[in-house]
Amino acid sequence: MDGLYEQLRIALHSVWRRRWLALAVAWALCLAGWLAVALIPNSYESKARVFAQMQSILPEQIGITAAERQRDLLRVKQTLTSTENLEKVIRRTDLNRLVASDRDLAAQVAGLRERITIVAQQDNLFEISATSGIGSFSNAENARTAAAVVQNLLDLFVEENLAGNRAETGQTLAFLEEELRQRQVGLQQAEQRRMEFEARFLGALPGQGSIAERVSAARVELAGLEQQLIAERSALNAIRSQMAGTPPTIAVPGYAAAGGGGYATAQIAVLEGQLAQFRAKGWTDSHPDVVSTRGQIARLQEQAAREAKDGSGPGTTPNPAYISLQSMVAEKEAKVAAAAARKAQLESGMAQIEALQASQPDAAAEQARLDRDYEVLKRQYEELLAKREQVSLRSDVQSKTDAIDFRIIDPPSRPTVPAAPNRPLLLSVILVVAILAGIGAAFAQSQLQTTFPTQGRLEQATGLPVLGSVREVFSAEALAHRRQRLKWFAGAGGALAGSYALLMLVEFWQRSTVA
Repeated sequence: MDGLYEQLRIALHSVWRRRWLALAVAWALCLAGWLAVALIPNSYESKARVFAQMQSILPEQIGITAAERQRDLLRVKQTLTSTENLEKVIRRTDLNRLVASDRDLAAQVAGLRERITIVAQQDNLFEISATSGIGSFSNAENARTAAAVVQNLLDLFVEENLAGNRAETGQTLAFLEEELRQRQVGLQQAEQRRMEFEARFLGALPGQGSIAERVSAARVELAGLEQQLIAERSALNAIRSQMAGTPPTIAVPGYAAAGGGGYATAQIAVLEGQLAQFRAKGWTDSHPDVVSTRGQIARLQEQAAREAKDGSGPGTTPNPAYISLQSMVAEKEAKVAAAAARKAQLESGMAQIEALQASQPDAAAEQARLDRDYEVLKRQYEELLAKREQVSLRSDVQSKTDAIDFRIIDPPSRPTVPAAPNRPLLLSVILVVAILAGIGAAFAQSQLQTTFPTQGRLEQATGLPVLGSVREVFSAEALAHRRQRLKWFAGAGGALAGSYALLMLVEFWQRSTVA
């Protein structure tokens, strides 16, 4: 412990003997460091914290997912520092005074982008900060510029979310409307081609679908009609057989037919009335019901002639059973005629299709192509229509409601203290480093000289015993000179401390002028 204390005393003594060297080094380093710090321009930083919550109720119902809303918010934050937006910020602030050409504008945009920071603190809370340290600006101008940059960034943030989204939605709607118009024209043309093809090839065949499907349906219907004709003709023959054994009239004692006519005459009058009704409806002579009615009238006319010749009219009355059988015969004949006409129509249509297929073997392929084109265009049209409605609904949501709950938590601050450099700290560090460097220089010089500060060092170096030592004796003039040098040293050291204090006062005074 005594050795360590002795070493400390020796070091302090050697430094003290070379105190002017230490002071000179300290002064030189302080002047150089303080000058360098003085040349660094002050940089002021302004910050603002904003909260942006995407709407989370109605958008979920129209397909705007939470991930999509977060991507929109991220997109806005990324495009906030785009070249176009930063040019707007420069034009709106004092930075516009530094722009004289397009090259100056590009340089200012690049520099401003590096001085802007956007940090997401939480999911929906983030901080926007900007610094301004223009050398040609005063401290007050730099502080004002930093706050103005942050405020303009907030304004652009709102514009990007409100106006930007609505403009994008309007462009999307216009694009979808144009696509829908084109698809509608194509769909109408495809439908017209299908109708022309069906009128040319498939007009006489029942059902829907391709040629093969319609031919198959026609064959099934034709087989059903043949079975129906067989059944109806069998029933008609059975009724006619039953009617042949049924007398048309029955004798009634004491009854005479009114007007001298019999049953046949009365039936002819009824059937002629029905025939007049058919003609009023516009039916032609080839209509099955008209043909059947005319046949019944012809048969009844023969019976009326026989009644008039035999005198069977008076004293007789129409047989109700015979009349019922006649109506059943008429009904069955009408059904047979209708089935036969439909069968003839189907056979004619199938014959026409077979002839067309023989002359145009690619008709089936053409129909398949027309159907495929029509279905593709129809599906595309329906998909575009659904997208148009969804985008329209989203546009209404964005225009009639606030898509983002935007709140400024901390408004842009007006800085009063430079963010960089921290001059009080730098001045203090330079002073301490300069003093330590001066002490180190004095100690290093003492180590380069071959002197022995104590008797023990001399004994260690020579290996010989030291018999004694002589103290340094100063005269009165030497002591006076020594005291004068001490005053000069104290004055020089005090001047260094005073310079440090003066610089600190100037720094705080400049800060007070910004506030």
